[in-house]
This record gives sequence, C-alpha cells and structure tokens, in this order.
Amino acid sequence: MTAKASTQTLEKVPAPAADDRSVDLPAELVSDRLVWSRIRLTLREPFAEFFGTFIIIMFGDGVVAQVVLSGGQKGDYQSISWGWGLGVMLGVYTAGASGAHLNPAVTLANCVFRKFPWRKFPIYVLAQLLGAFCASGIVYANYKSAIDVYEGGAHIRTVPGYSDTATAGIFCTYPAAFMTRTGQFFSEFIASTLLMFCIFALQGDSRLGTGAGNLTPLGLFFVIFGIGACFGWETGYAINLARDFGPRLMSFCLGYGKEVWTASNYYFWIPIVAPFFGCLFGGFLYDTFMFTGESPINTPWMGLKRLSVPKTKDNMDSYV
Repeated sequence: MTAKASTQTLEKVPAPAADDRSVDLPAELVSDRLVWSRIRLTLREPFAEFFGTFIIIMFGDGVVAQVVLSGGQKGDYQSISWGWGLGVMLGVYTAGASGAHLNPAVTLANCVFRKFPWRKFPIYVLAQLLGAFCASGIVYANYKSAIDVYEGGAHIRTVPGYSDTATAGIFCTYPAAFMTRTGQFFSEFIASTLLMFCIFALQGDSRLGTGAGNLTPLGLFFVIFGIGACFGWETGYAINLARDFGPRLMSFCLGYGKEVWTASNYYFWIPIVAPFFGCLFGGFLYDTFMFTGESPINTPWMGLKRLSVPKTKDNMDSYV
C-alpha cells in the first residue's frame, strides 16, 4: 500500500481566503458542520451516560432473565455476577466521554469530592434513568415468550413474595424474605460504600502515581463481580438508583402492578436512598485516609470552612 493510499480521506471544501482557492480538510471537519453533529457534540455526555447505563442493564437484566426463566439450567448465581460485571465494564468503555458515572450516587460523590459540576448532576441522573428504563423494556420484549410460559400465561405478571413463579425480580431487586428493614438498608449501604471506595482507588491519586489507568474498566468488572459474589444474596446489590428504579418503573408500566412498590413492606425506596449514603461514605473514607489530591477533605476543617467563607472571585472555583 502506498503512502498516498494510506492517508486519511480528504474532501475539497471552499477555503475562507479571498482568492477563492480550495484547500484539503479532513472529512470529519466537514461533517462537524452538520446539524446532527452539533447536537451530538452538545449532548455527548448525556448520550454517553444513557448508553453506558443501557449496556449495563442489557447484560445485567439479560443474565438474570436467562437464569430465572430457564430454571437454573442456563446459568446459576455466579453467572449473574459475571453478567453484571461484564455489563459494567462494557458500559464504562461505552461512556468514556462522560466519565462513565452510570450511577446517580457515583455522580453525587464526584460532585462532592471531585469538583464535578453540580449543574450537570440532574442531566446525568436523567440520562442514567432513561438508559436503564429503555434497556429493561428491550430485555422484557426479548424474553416475553419465556416469561409467559414461566408465569403460566400471557397476562400473568407477578412479584416476588406473591408467587412462586414471579418474574419481576428479573428487572429490579427484591430482598430475601428474612431481611429486616435495618438489614436491607445496611446491606445496600455497605455494598455502595465498597463500590465508591474502589472506584476512587482505581482512579488513584495523580500526586502519588497510583490508580489503574486504562485498566480501570477491567478493575470495575472485578469490583462488581466481587460485590455480587460476596454481598448480593440479601438484597440483590442494586447499589444504583438508576439500575433499580428505571427497570422497576418499566415493570410497573408492563403490568406487574402496584406490588412492585409495596413488596417487602415498600422496599423500593431503599435502593434509591441507601446508595447515596453509601457512596458518599465510601468517598469520604478514601479521601480521608488515602487521597492526597484536591478534595474538600484536604482543606481546612475538611471543607466545612467554605460554608463560613463568603464566595469571592478568588475562591469561586476552590474547595475552601
């Protein structure tokens, strides 16, 4: 292959010079003038969060559906841990343009500890919820025939605790019957704390040269696999508002009834609230004992001083 043939494809476009010459510009610069290209650039981060979370649910809910609906013949609990781990790893690769939060609690922790812009928080959360909502609908459509057979009819849809053939647990989490309310919250809190601590550990400390670098997605695979294998039995390790609430809402829309909200004494709010507390605590632990970089923990009074200092031009972008 000649050097000429291996160069990037070029496209003639009018030059801005007055002598009406033409210059060679890379084709991608020409495409940037398209309306959709501008929209895509503007919404690049929400799109990344949407599709990253979408990938997580496709793999995660997909593997649960296969294991449950096959009666354990096409997988077991370890298969579920593998599926969720792979989903998170591939979702992180997909959403690299946005930082791959893929979890409202992770976004909140980044706002608090890593100066992630607060104005982006609601946009990220909405994109994550929509990604999970849409993906769970596609998983349902794919496995609808199997769900009909497993439940015992095309119009029968049941929730764990109300039927021995319930399939609502494919899409969102329901706790084990023996769990108390305190135990449910604590289980999700612990798992979320581990998640955020490990995320910050994988990101590392630039001042010390630590972190996993390009292997971070692979590291997150092992984090999710480990949490599922070690702490997933009691509550299903939601550890993510979007991962649980989006598919739960979809299951409600698909006819699983109000029981998706009332099951296990209104358990649904715990996967919404506990991950926020857990991820904040995990971030606090890591920054307090391990991190030497820029963080509110590494400012006077662990960041509380800024609450008593009026905002000025000098400290507007500072933690102090």
